[in-house]
Amino acid sequence: MSCWPLHEDGTWREYTRRRCQGPALFLDRDGVIVEETRYLHEPAKVRLVTGITDIMGRANAGGIPVIVVTNQGGIGRGLYRWEDFAAVQEEITRRLNRAGVHWDGVLASPFAPGDSPMRKPRPGMLLAAAAKLGIDRAGSWIIGDRETDIEAGHAAGLAGGIMVGDGYGSGERQRALGFDEPGRYLVRTVQTPADAVAHLPFLVNP
Repeated sequence: MSCWPLHEDGTWREYTRRRCQGPALFLDRDGVIVEETRYLHEPAKVRLVTGITDIMGRANAGGIPVIVVTNQGGIGRGLYRWEDFAAVQEEITRRLNRAGVHWDGVLASPFAPGDSPMRKPRPGMLLAAAAKLGIDRAGSWIIGDRETDIEAGHAAGLAGGIMVGDGYGSGERQRALGFDEPGRYLVRTVQTPADAVAHLPFLVNP
């Protein structure tokens, strides 16, 4: 029997908080919390993104759940194992805790593109976390570094999505902005997670 928090659908689902009845901050992991390393599976390569502890700390202080939703297709491709993912998570957690911040939930999808509704850009992971914790999706936001993160937030019925950096390829940021629908789903682009604070209503006006 696996010692990892694996759901019957094959996803990793780990929660450290009970129901909240309010909005949440959804974060992609690679490229948002930690620096992008293709198929990150070695703890020694973990580097926190500058500014991420500030935004997580503000969310923690305001009682806003921080939920990580991450595609880990390298597992499905056989490039690394859940054991490796767990070791990386432990190192990230250690570094975040050392900075005085924490996450409240982690959901990870091991599937290759197109294989599962639990892989972004599909909204499965966000919907699962919202159902588990009682999250107000209409008031929640997602921060990611890919168009797929922004699309997942749109599909999940969140208030908005913030794209950090320029994504992969010259047109990705523009495609992400294509999901902007004033009055329904707002899309903003920034260079760093710290720049995102000004666009998050529950952090600007707690």
